[in-house]
This record gives sequence, structure tokens and C-alpha cells, in this order.
Amino acid sequence: MDWRLFARRMASMARDLLAEHTLDATLEQISRSAVELVDGCDASGILVLSEGRARSLAPTDELVTDSDRLQGELREGPCFDAARPDHPERLFRIPDLTAPGERWPHFVPRCRELGVGSMMGFLLYTREEELGALNMYSRKPGTFTEDSETAGWLLASHAAVAFAAARTDEQMQEAIATRHLIGEAMGILMGRYHVTEDQAFDLLRTRSQRTNTKLRDVAREICGPGGAAR
Repeated sequence: MDWRLFARRMASMARDLLAEHTLDATLEQISRSAVELVDGCDASGILVLSEGRARSLAPTDELVTDSDRLQGELREGPCFDAARPDHPERLFRIPDLTAPGERWPHFVPRCRELGVGSMMGFLLYTREEELGALNMYSRKPGTFTEDSETAGWLLASHAAVAFAAARTDEQMQEAIATRHLIGEAMGILMGRYHVTEDQAFDLLRTRSQRTNTKLRDVAREICGPGGAAR
């Protein structure tokens, strides 16, 4: 492993991540970087658990999606475990999926059928939160070594910070857009029914509760054609 070259490429990746403007673009850059920077990595992606269900984000190959789906169905596997916030381990590696698997006995043979020879999973986390798992796949057994783990950890550390920052920015942008939308809906209600700002908000909230619909979606309906009349 040429660590000086790796360090230069990591620095370039960090700059590229900072230049991305959306969460999706950031995640796609992370996955591509894993394939480009970690020797032997043929495919990569990010697995997150949402309400106990596995979701694939930014997969570079269908192999990643198939593996994530399989782990979700079986409720076991290195990437599935790495993404679980209640699991103490933060790195998993299966050097050779052609060998009998003592761990994840249901997943390993099924994953081997997908064409995976070796794989690694890294927890993506910051001091404040755990975000999911960055997963790397090779079609050849015995590809990933201890050097691969080190390279993967370094990449995952940068990726976690970029992931968290991009998600925070997206949430902030969404919050601003929601606030503007609710304000527009309140203005429509105030003009239509000649009510105060507080009364307009109460109308929004009442409709939200009555229909079990998010306030943002109620506001969007009101701002649509004929929305205030419904």
C-alpha cells in the first residue's frame, strides 16, 4: 500500500466532498471514492436502517443493492450489523466468502451466490450520531487485508463527517422551504377568511390533526389550486 499516494488521493476526495451541493451527490461521491481509493474494491454503497428496514444509498453496482436486500431479509450480515446503532462493533470484514462461514451462516453462502468474494463494512459515525454503514465488495476472495481495513477506516471517517454535514444542510434547506410554504398558506387563509395570523395557524394545525397529515403537506394543499376552499 502506497500510503503517500493514498493520502494525496484522500485529500483530493475531501475537497471533492466539500464541493458537492446535495446529500445525494455527497453519498454518490463517497461510494465512488471507495472504489477508486481502496485496492480491490469493485463496488461500494451505504446501508442505513430505517425503522428496522435496510435501505441502499448510492450503490455503485447492483451487487450492492442485492447484498443489502439479502441482509435485510435475513437480518444478519456484516454491513447490517455495522449499520445497527446498538451493535458494539464498528468494522466487519469477511476475507473469503468461499470458506465456510462461522459467523452469519445464512448470509455468507447466499452472498457468495451473488458473486461476492470478500467484503467489508464500516460504521459511519460522528461524535453526535451514527449514520449507517459504508460497505465495500470485491468479486475475488482474499482481496481485503488489514491495510484495506486501515484505508477503509480513513475513508469512512471523512465520509461520516461529509455525510452528516450534507444531511444537516439538506434538513435546514427543507426547514426553510417548509416555513415559507406554511407562511404562504397562512397568508391565503388570512385573506380568504379574514382571520388573524394565530387563527390561520390554528386552522392549519386543526386540519393537520383531523386528517393525520403533516403540517407541511396541509400547507402545500392549501397553496394549490382551490386549496383554501377545501
